[in-house]
Amino acid sequence: MEFNYPFKIDNKGRTTSVGEEEHILQMIEQILFTMPGERVNRPTFGTGVNQLIFEPNSDELAATTQFLIQGALQQWLGNLINVNSVQITNRDSTLIIDIQYTIRQTQQVLAAKFTKTV
Repeated sequence: MEFNYPFKIDNKGRTTSVGEEEHILQMIEQILFTMPGERVNRPTFGTGVNQLIFEPNSDELAATTQFLIQGALQQWLGNLINVNSVQITNRDSTLIIDIQYTIRQTQQVLAAKFTKTV
């Protein structure tokens, strides 16, 4: 049992919790959309993909972003997941990130899709 992100209080006055799969998904989202330097005690945490929405779309940008995300996920969640693939799509003002990963403890393969629009 893990705390929900973002942190919430339920109608009984207790902190809400989620299962392991949902918690890992929430941690992936935190890594993707946190800017490096945003966390005081972890200045290298995050990827800063929010800034990429404003960059011109190109194969080079997609490849760079893919390596950036894959490296950050391996650094911060490498003990919990294996990253199988990362696919980046940048359409107009929308950034689409598809991630396929395996939870190490259960060997369950999952996929996550994140979309960020300006």
